[in-house]
Amino acid sequence: MTQAVVASSTIVGVDAIAVEVQVDVSAGLPAFTIVGLGDAAVLEARDRVRAAMRASGYDFPNARVTVNLAPAPVRKHGTGFDLPIALGVLVATGQVPRSAGDAIAVGELALDGGVRPVPGLLAHAIAADRTGRPLLLSANALPTVSAVAGLSARPLTTLSALRQGLPDPGHTALADVNARADGPDLSEVHGQPAAKRALEIAAAGGLGVLFLGPPGAGKTMLARRLPGILPPLTPAEAIESAVVHSVAGLDVEPLLAGERPFRAPHHTASTAGLVGGGSPPRPGEASLAHNGVLFLDEVPEFSPAALQALRQPLEDGYLTLVRAEGRVRYPARFALVAAMNPCPCGFLGDLVRSCTCPPAAVDRYSARIGGPLMDRIDMTLRVDRIDPGSLLRPGQEESSQVVRERVCLARERARERECGAPAAAGAALLRACALDAVARRAVERAARVHRLSGRGVTRLLRVARTIADLGRVDRVSEEHVLEASCYRALS
Repeated sequence: MTQAVVASSTIVGVDAIAVEVQVDVSAGLPAFTIVGLGDAAVLEARDRVRAAMRASGYDFPNARVTVNLAPAPVRKHGTGFDLPIALGVLVATGQVPRSAGDAIAVGELALDGGVRPVPGLLAHAIAADRTGRPLLLSANALPTVSAVAGLSARPLTTLSALRQGLPDPGHTALADVNARADGPDLSEVHGQPAAKRALEIAAAGGLGVLFLGPPGAGKTMLARRLPGILPPLTPAEAIESAVVHSVAGLDVEPLLAGERPFRAPHHTASTAGLVGGGSPPRPGEASLAHNGVLFLDEVPEFSPAALQALRQPLEDGYLTLVRAEGRVRYPARFALVAAMNPCPCGFLGDLVRSCTCPPAAVDRYSARIGGPLMDRIDMTLRVDRIDPGSLLRPGQEESSQVVRERVCLARERARERECGAPAAAGAALLRACALDAVARRAVERAARVHRLSGRGVTRLLRVARTIADLGRVDRVSEEHVLEASCYRALS
């Protein structure tokens, strides 16, 4: 009887949990059994491992092979256990050196013995780096894990390469954090100075904004240009966002290059698709937009249940999903940008076309968003159609790069300030605003006129603080409060 133990890990939420792959090869009728609460993909590893070992020139033991994935109470899922199971069998039967089992192994096996990457490799790499052990993985995954600075990555192309023990550490160049892909530019938007100003404030403060107006006014066009005026992701933010995308099986290289995520789900998205869920739980669009932008076009057309599920992440910056099999937490700190028509036909308040909707239909349409969610949106702005002649005349519109420079300066002021508004609240936010008597009266007047809740007053102050930062002013004045209150009128 021979045994071997190989370290691996499984994804729970966006974290990699350590798993021991214990392999026992003993005399008896030939059998290959996997125990330890593995899902269907884990149990199917028996056929992939057997075929990959034979294709790589190894002998699969004609004996009773038992694989235990410990700890047993933790559910395991995915194809990442193919490689550690095969490695355990090879070590137990003496076909590769025992030193090959010293690494944390994660990878899927092809039937020809090739090693493929699996979703969540960045989370596995972070967990391996914490333990100080090398990570054995597919060579194709090296660019993904290159962002984990202290990791010793051991790239493996085929299973046959293990005959000489662990491969040498692999290295690849880290993506340029300052690199930016060419995207939609703000200079392409003609007119709409008030909407552009609101977009700049939202970018500087990480604030949410709702554009309301008739079809074709430019609401979607404006929203899609918000990522271009946001500063690049910091290295820490890039890792946070890339881990979520890695767990979801999406490309992480643009994030590691500093590009902020922009997610624009269709309005038919389910609640699980928007905030996460499923079995096993997977991150939703709100988490995939972490440190970036979540754009909800035609927001009243979304399911009310899906919209109300956004209330926690808008307030706390994370999502907690509780299911029968456990509790997972996903990061979800994003800037919400929403667009909607004022009524079902879209022309309520339009100066060119008349609305044909009865008043009850208008009320039902706007009520689909709900007051609690509207209270969490920092700014609301009406966007009306512009004169067709201005679309045909060349304009001198500011580019995204010019606006982004101002946004970066405003965010730098916020970081340098004690307590770091605009994310602060309560006493910390009041200290950051440093209101004088005139500005304080302006806040009280705006709160009464617009019937703001306590949350609404806090968000009003955050907008005013961001406007002051854009103006390079230390104290929030009456002028800043009045401008901020204009963005609460439609709420």
